[in-house]
Amino acid sequence: RLIIEQDLHASLDGLFRWFDPVPVAAASIAQVHRAVLPDGREAMVKVQRPNIDKIIERDISILRGIAELMETHVRELHPYNVPGIVDEFARTINRELDFFIEGSNAQRLKKNFETSDELLIPEIYGELSSRRVLVMERIEGIRIDDVDEIARRGHDRKEITRKGAAAYFKIVFQDGLFHADPHPGNIFVLADGRIGLVDFGIMGRVTEENMEYFANVLL
Repeated sequence: RLIIEQDLHASLDGLFRWFDPVPVAAASIAQVHRAVLPDGREAMVKVQRPNIDKIIERDISILRGIAELMETHVRELHPYNVPGIVDEFARTINRELDFFIEGSNAQRLKKNFETSDELLIPEIYGELSSRRVLVMERIEGIRIDDVDEIARRGHDRKEITRKGAAAYFKIVFQDGLFHADPHPGNIFVLADGRIGLVDFGIMGRVTEENMEYFANVLL
């Protein structure tokens, strides 16, 4: 509550018609709450944990120290460039801490699929978002790994698979902007048969050169 009110410069009651204080999802950096906007739109509110940036900074410092020790004393690990792995992790997770970047990623991906009948990207409510708070359209669905419930709701699992593959082929071979955290908690089957994607904190890009390499591999 404190982070939302500090970042958005208003009381929680003024920002939302209804806000569920119990998170529906939680991870290391943030947790997600259901809410209803004053105009009646249903939303999900992703809010960072208090002081998570300082905790991550401390942990990365510890990792760097361990990596330097390994680089000095464990010759067998030299080919793997352990300090470089820590640096790459630090770059990625620090980008995750900026929800403006995540919101921008989601908006770009949504634009790429605005006419798609395969993939739905939630709308980002930028006027209600900040570096530590991200408010987006609520999408409801079945987790992609709950195959029994998907079948029980009458969805064709082969068709769901085709849609997922088609969406990822478009992402990798046409748009070059891909969702880099596709675990089952981020992918849902919606009531209309489309696939819903959430959590855009880790995204990647594919160069045209790599698109060609990947296509040649498939061929």
